Amino acid sequence: MLSYDNKQTLEPPAFLEKKSSKKAYLFRNTDGAEPILTRHYDAHFQPDEAYRASLPDMTETVDSVEGANVAIQQVGICGFRLPLRFATPTGEALTLEARITGTVSLEANLKGINMSRIIRTFYTRKDEVFTLETLTHLVRDYQRELESLDARIKVSFSYPTLVPSLRSGLEGYQFYDASYEALAEGAKPIRRFITLDFVYSSACPCSAELAEHARDTRGVYAIPHSQRSKARLRVEVAPGARLHLEDLIQHARQALKTETQVMVKREDEQAFAELNGAYVKFVEDAARLLYQELNTDGRIRDFQVACAHLESLHSHDAVSVIVKGVPGGFRADFSDFANPISI
Repeated sequence: MLSYDNKQTLEPPAFLEKKSSKKAYLFRNTDGAEPILTRHYDAHFQPDEAYRASLPDMTETVDSVEGANVAIQQVGICGFRLPLRFATPTGEALTLEARITGTVSLEANLKGINMSRIIRTFYTRKDEVFTLETLTHLVRDYQRELESLDARIKVSFSYPTLVPSLRSGLEGYQFYDASYEALAEGAKPIRRFITLDFVYSSACPCSAELAEHARDTRGVYAIPHSQRSKARLRVEVAPGARLHLEDLIQHARQALKTETQVMVKREDEQAFAELNGAYVKFVEDAARLLYQELNTDGRIRDFQVACAHLESLHSHDAVSVIVKGVPGGFRADFSDFANPISI
């Protein structure tokens, strides 16, 4: 029998016996060689300031850049999570799980950044009630801490609101995937963005006309096709303006009318059928309705809207993109439709 560190193993079978011994690095091997390395964790060790100062720091190295010695526009972390207390329009705080992406620019000749600083920056304000204004302070702190020219922080979350049913008097929580984002570019004023995914129903105007034609001319009962759809609204908040996510949700509701329902009884289902009949829409209509609504809000400097209708008639989806048209602002170059239509 072999024994090592209070563990026992059977003698190795004869066919495993080696004529020449091999080295063992972490574990004793079948040749009987003892491990070269000793593995041990000292749970009682506490580093002092002198020890911390002696630790190697890759940000202090020179001539260590691998590949082209050029600047990097964004480098940082993605997927850091923590609970944040989000401000609501009523003044109450709503604790939600937040997912953080934080990046900064990196100049040439520098090896890398201290990525843990974005986490430490957030923890200094973790007990504050979180708003878009809070994020402007965080991104400036982050930019200063890492001594970078540019810095960007995005906070993603799922925001619940209690929504009444159409006719039954019931209520249910609707959840909205959203994000707040702040961008610091040198000493320029910080730019602020809100993104919202809004899910609605779209009934096809053409199908509605054809169904009525079949009923009117041939007495044939037909159902026009409709489908679950999504609009992704991305807006830049005007300097000095205050815009809450719920304001953006209300804009989407007002423009599209046919938000999907949470709590539904028979009278609500009937009402929803009537609602879709009153507000039939192509994907082109959805984009223009949202443009019309967002363009009236002076707090919104710029916007981009991407709509996707998950067609029940076709094997493909119908999509559209529209922007406000601000010089140097958002462009209609959105192409990530596979993400918005994943609902």
